[in-house]
Amino acid sequence: QVQLVESGGGSVQAGGSLRLSCAASAHTVENYAMAWFRQVPGKEREGVAASTNGGSTLYPDSVKGRFTVSRDIAKKTFYLEMDDLKPEDTGMYYCAADAEGPSPSAWGLGLLQENDFDFWGQGTQVTVSS
Repeated sequence: QVQLVESGGGSVQAGGSLRLSCAASAHTVENYAMAWFRQVPGKEREGVAASTNGGSTLYPDSVKGRFTVSRDIAKKTFYLEMDDLKPEDTGMYYCAADAEGPSPSAWGLGLLQENDFDFWGQGTQVTVSS
């Protein structure tokens, strides 16, 4: 069973930065497609970043240039670096993993969907104030 544990959330002013961490097994970090999603009450989860085990990355336009994902297999951790944060980035952030992840066609279209990932963490809250 894949276990994912997020950390690093908190409160920050607009323009600030945060780095989220997702602890997993070394096997997961090395071999699985992994992603970060966020959710605000009353809305569906929104994908904000993903990477394949081969190093391809995907970001929606809303965060492109501000968010960066990375992996450290030795530390068994998947990261989300968030810079120039905006109030609309506020939400619960979830780490997700899947043995396959999005299909190549979805990846090519920039589609990051919740149902492409089987394993989820419990989430970490990010609050950005103006």
